[in-house]
Formats: sequence, C-alpha cells, structure tokens
Amino acid sequence: MQTLETKRKGIVNIFLKKGVLIDQNLLEYLENGKNLDEFSKLIEDKSSKDIMVLTEKIKDLLGHKQNTQLNWPELEKLKAISEKTGSNDSNNLFDQILDHEKKEETKEETKLESNVKIVSSYDTTPKKREANHFAQYFNSRYHSIEKLLKQRQELQNITSINRVVNKKDREQLSVIGLVRDKKHTKNGNYILTIEDQTGQINVLTNKNKPDLFRIAKDIVLDEIIGVVGVNGDNIIFASKLLFPDIPLAKEEKKTEEELYAIFLSDLHVGSKNFLGDDFNRFIKWINCNLGNETQKQIASKVKYIFIVGDLVDGCGVYPHQEKELEIKDIKDQYKVCADLLSKIPQNIKLIICPGNHDAMRLAEPQPPIYKDFAEPLYDLPNVIMVSNPSVVNIHSLGDFPGFDVMLYHGYSFDFYVAEVQSIRDNGGYDRADLLMKFLLQKRHLAPSYTSTPYVPDTNSDFLVIDKVPDFFVSGHIHKAAAAKYKDVTLISGSCWQSKTSFQEKVGHNPEPSKVPIVNLQTRHVKILKFGE
Repeated sequence: MQTLETKRKGIVNIFLKKGVLIDQNLLEYLENGKNLDEFSKLIEDKSSKDIMVLTEKIKDLLGHKQNTQLNWPELEKLKAISEKTGSNDSNNLFDQILDHEKKEETKEETKLESNVKIVSSYDTTPKKREANHFAQYFNSRYHSIEKLLKQRQELQNITSINRVVNKKDREQLSVIGLVRDKKHTKNGNYILTIEDQTGQINVLTNKNKPDLFRIAKDIVLDEIIGVVGVNGDNIIFASKLLFPDIPLAKEEKKTEEELYAIFLSDLHVGSKNFLGDDFNRFIKWINCNLGNETQKQIASKVKYIFIVGDLVDGCGVYPHQEKELEIKDIKDQYKVCADLLSKIPQNIKLIICPGNHDAMRLAEPQPPIYKDFAEPLYDLPNVIMVSNPSVVNIHSLGDFPGFDVMLYHGYSFDFYVAEVQSIRDNGGYDRADLLMKFLLQKRHLAPSYTSTPYVPDTNSDFLVIDKVPDFFVSGHIHKAAAAKYKDVTLISGSCWQSKTSFQEKVGHNPEPSKVPIVNLQTRHVKILKFGE
C-alpha cells in the first residue's frame, strides 16, 4: 500500500513533467480529504492547460464547500468531455458542479434549520405593570403547579384549606398550598403556614420523623407543595410533604447516528480576565485543527452549540466594573464576541440565550439579547437567539421527536446556595447538579419570590417547568458539571474568565475553559479542558 508521502511525490512529479507549478494549499486540502488517489488518476493524462483549469476549479469548489469531499464521479465526466471538446466545456461543467454543490448545501442548511425548533421563548411586549398584576401572576403560578401536583397518586382527593379549618373530626386528608411562612419551633419542630385561594393553615412537621423533617428543612417560601396528614385545631400534622417533581420517563431518547452537542456559557468577552487564548484553542479544536484523532473526530460530528448566557462582561453590572474591562463599549464587546463565534463552522447551529451580564433587563424572563446592542450576533447565519429561560427542540427527524433542551442561565442559583441547607452543606456552588435537581423537584426555576427579579406576567409564569425536558442546561456559577436526575441530563457550562476581584472577595473559585460535550447517540457526557 502506498504511503501518503509516496502519493504526494507522485502528484508532484506529474506537475513537474507538465511544467505546471503545484499549489501546496491544494495539495494539503487533498491530503486532508484523502482525495489524493482520485486526483492523481484525473490529471495523469491531461495537458498542462487542462491541469491548470482543473486545479483552479477544484480550489474554487473546495473554498466554497469549506471541506474536502469532492464529487469525483462528476469530475470523471470532466475528463471525458475535456478529451473531446477542450477545456472551455470543462469550465462549464465545473460551473454546473459548483451550482449543484451550492444547491446541496442549501438543502442541508434547510434540513439543519428544521432540526432546531423553538418550543418556547419569551417575547411579550413590555408594558406598564400594576399592583394587581402580581396577584394575577401568583394565581397563575399556583394553578400551574397545582395541576402538576394533582397528578400525584397521594393527592387525588384534595380538600380546600377553608374546609380543613372548619373540620371538627380528625381524619386523614390532603391539601395543596403555597408556603407563606416557615418557623423552627422551640421544641425543634418545623411549622409551615400554607395558603390556597380559600384560606391558610399551619402544618406541623415533627422532628421525630427524620425523613419528613429533612424534607421540611429544604422547603423555601413561596413554593407550592402538597401535604398529607391528620387535621387538628387549625393545624395539620403532616405525614407526607410532596413536591410536583418530574416523573420517570419510560425510555431515554437517543439518536441512531453518532453526533454531538456542546454547552458553553459565561464567555465574558470584554473583561480583562477573558481567557482569549483558551477560547482560541476551542476554536481550533471545533475546526478539527487541534487534538488527537479521536478528539478531531468528535469535533467533526458536532451539530449544535448552546451558549447559556453572559456572552459579554457588560457595562455597569457591578460597582467599579469599568476598572476590570478591556473593552468599555457594550456594542464593541458584542462585535468582538461575534467575530470569535464567526470562526465556528457554519454548519453548526449556535443557540444563544442571555444572562445577567448581557445587555438586557435583569428581570426574568429575559427576552432574546437586544438586537440594538448585539446586531453582529444576529448577522451570523447559524445563530438562533432565544430568551432566558427557553426550550429548544433539536434533531427531530422522521419518527424521532428530537431532544427538548431547557436553557436557564441560573441567576436564582445564588439564592438557593445560601438558603437551602442540603445544597449548602454538600458543596454549594460546586454542586450545580444539586441546584438543578432542586428546581426540577419544585417544577420552577425561581420558586421563592426574592430569588430572582421577575416580570409578573398575568397570563402565565414563564419560569414554571411545565414540560419535562431531555436536557436542563445552565451556567452562571462558572463551573462545568454533568449529572442525571431521573431521565433528565443536567449540564452546567463552565466559563472563559479567570477569577475576578469580586469572586476573590466572596470566596468563589471558578473552573474556566471546560466544555461539556454530549454524544446524542449514547447520552454520555465528556468534559474537554482547553485551559493550561
């Protein structure tokens, strides 16, 4: 079998004999695409003029396609036609081939576009809010979560709270209510005050029931729970505390072919701490120019990249931020960010949602990043902009329904690290999986009123997790993580920013330049490191 070097020398000799200067870039193209044998057969009996025409046209074709797979059967036709009619007809044939390749690319792009469907993305027009909008908002949230709780077997026969208050006889019952208050009594028990639209009542959780007591310890204000217990005098003695939670799916979805999705977040372009060298290594890898053969193979099969907020460092996000900015104009930050993302191959779809550092209102749900500030991003042909939070379906083909990916930047995470003891005691910011599991159990991305600023939409609460996703992806905490809860894959993106003075002050230790990548055929997650 001929070696690559032998094949290369053979082609060089043909060019020398014909007196034609060989193009080294073309030769490299052909080597990468393993097209050397076909090219050698095509040129061996051609005239100098035809070889020159042929090589120029192949370079045009390769440059247009941005890969190295040529339609060699069509090029064989060129050889036959060229022998009979000369190189002018060969020019025409190459133009036809180029047109054909353009049409095929358009078909492929259309096919890929159809494989990314926005299931939900917030785009409501801003308007003035009144005090009664908050009441309507909480009523809407209550009904959404109540509907999910009623699907639980233990909560089939719900009693309204005002009926429980008026009951004289003790009996086993179940209620649904919003947690209005939570107290740790002098006897070491927990008393929850819950309310529905008919009234309010206290719920006692006894410390002598350790499993139940542990659940009560992690309950937060404003979440909506189910309670099973025995009624007393304006009190329920709880035997079960229930969350809406997510059900266990029957089967985990997987693709037939091997392909990959990547999850990035928190680029923070514009910061003096932006790790440009690390991100450029990522760009080289995604273009198959870095890594071992296995890693390059993975890069060649990436079809989707999600960027979950904080693309830029922003301006005025925190006091004295201007001292830590390399780029002080927000529009310039987005321009540099778009220049970086434009280096990603265009056959890969980029799905982008905003974060708290982006040029947005801070209140959630955040609409897609404002075009006024980030127009260069919108100009990229492979970018799809969505809100925070949002749900996107990818890779639906034929009978395969595709994967539902829920994106949430994670601004509420700070609150739950501080307030939920089980998360705080088991790693806090180092345990993105516990944070995401917690929110899936509550079926809400910010169940407590004060955990994130929000816009009270009167029709629905966009932060309710009404549909169970296949992937729940986030960022914000600057640490890559991957886990699984029931049949949902949990992924937290890393960051591309070294430790800031603020993080130093609060004792937060980021782990930058790590990229979670999912094999959609196996659902296995790898984390690739691009830092030193």
